[in-house]
Amino acid sequence: MNTTESGTVTTEDPAAGEANGSAGDRRETILTGDRPTGPLHLGHYVGSLRGRVELQHRHDQTILVADLQALTDNAGRAADVRRNVLEVVLDYLAVGIDPTVTNIALQSAIPELAMLTVLYLNLVTVARLERNPTVRAEIELRGFKRDIPAGFFTYPVSQAADITAVRATLVPVGDDQLPMIEQTNEIVRRLAQLAGRPVLPECRALLSATPRLPGIDGRKASKSLGNAISLSATPDEIRAAVRAMFTDPDHLRVSDPGRVEGNVVFAHLDAFDPDRDEVEELKAHYRAGGLGDMTVKRRLETVLQDMLAPIRRRRGEFAADPGAALAVLEEGTARTRETAATVLADVSAAFHLNDEIITTSIGSSRARIDHAKSR
Repeated sequence: MNTTESGTVTTEDPAAGEANGSAGDRRETILTGDRPTGPLHLGHYVGSLRGRVELQHRHDQTILVADLQALTDNAGRAADVRRNVLEVVLDYLAVGIDPTVTNIALQSAIPELAMLTVLYLNLVTVARLERNPTVRAEIELRGFKRDIPAGFFTYPVSQAADITAVRATLVPVGDDQLPMIEQTNEIVRRLAQLAGRPVLPECRALLSATPRLPGIDGRKASKSLGNAISLSATPDEIRAAVRAMFTDPDHLRVSDPGRVEGNVVFAHLDAFDPDRDEVEELKAHYRAGGLGDMTVKRRLETVLQDMLAPIRRRRGEFAADPGAALAVLEEGTARTRETAATVLADVSAAFHLNDEIITTSIGSSRARIDHAKSR
């Protein structure tokens, strides 16, 4: 159980879920996604993509390409966001997301999400949005100060619309996103109070058991900082990135004892090297001295080259027929819209937007307009 300033968030650990029979035995509805601001990288793979591939056959999963959310702080790069939609879909298919069991949907092609966002905004105060620690951190990171785009300020509400539109009960997130889950559940509870009955399910956070992967310079891996290895990286790009990785600045000679903590190379070995025992032996050797940085980097390069080669090959095959990849997106979006439409109907009912007096009036108006056009 994790606590935010506004309450508690029920969380799930993937391994614990399998052990205690919670997420493991019960079929859940999962909503996850990415902003198409650039190519996906190793941080995405270890933090979410690898888990999505494992989850898709046990749960009902929707992956949202969140282009509208990307525009909240990239309005001046709208063409890049649009171009990256296909790139993100290609990355999904390359890592093993199966569109026959996972819906891949485009946020901007689901108008029900916009309507849900507008309705939910009536259930959230400005003060509550300002208290959201994730929003505060993101505002500080981007240097917005008070010049905050309104769309960015309210994106937790948009995210709540995304989650509830598929009636998600499980949402894979990093621990920095727990306040978003709590805010979504607050909206679900307010909606229930408004309707006098439960309307939508609350969701739980599914936390990754893998530590956040740092960028090659030791900072947070980021597309904008250019410090991450993309899933489509060429062998030369992988080699150059590994050689540039931050290690231990005090490990000046091979004989010097080295620090493993904070060492980007070992962080990547922990995330991707399948031989756990060998990695632990390398750590012990490095700490004791006598193991050079280049030796460790060569091992990591081999691991990454072997892992990324089949992903890069599959990506190339899908990229050769972009129409097929876009068809996958279109089909997944259509299926997601079907669910979103039923959710919007339920939420609209809570706001009395499909009461008989309104729908009858609208129907009569449409009939008069159609009659006038036919004359």
